[in-house]
Amino acid sequence: MRGIMIKRYLDENGIKYTFLAEKLGISMNILSPILNGKRKISADEYIEICRVLGLPLEFFANKDMTF
Repeated sequence: MRGIMIKRYLDENGIKYTFLAEKLGISMNILSPILNGKRKISADEYIEICRVLGLPLEFFANKDMTF
């Protein structure tokens, strides 16, 4: 669920998935399933994504969040 929320945030803010993958030091083969909800995101991955995006860890905590 958080992966899908992250994907929505990226889309709504014009942030390319490749940019995020590059900043995280991972391939799109790893990031894509996370963003599509096909792979669970680890705590370390989540923390690093929030760090790269400059967002507090609580940002994606609310499942009903609108941006």
